[in-house]
Amino acid sequence: MNQVDKLAKIRSQMDDLKKQEAEIVNSLKSQGTGTYEGTKHYAIVSESTTKRLNMKEVRAKLSRQFIQANTNETTSIQLRLMGYSKKFAA
Repeated sequence: MNQVDKLAKIRSQMDDLKKQEAEIVNSLKSQGTGTYEGTKHYAIVSESTTKRLNMKEVRAKLSRQFIQANTNETTSIQLRLMGYSKKFAA
């Protein structure tokens, strides 16, 4: 098999693995925040909130009230996969 075909095969496998990963991650996230344990690893699902400024509008008017009015707040849920030993963590 030449390098181009190997690369295509690897990318195809990566796409399949990313789909499987997304399904598992979404399943864990849908269960809510907390720690989910496996035999060799555990996953932590947590929620965080991020505020971002609309800098274009802020530059135009720099009053405190205007900054607050143009601050967007986003809540997201993260998953961290941890290994039980320090040697292996994903």
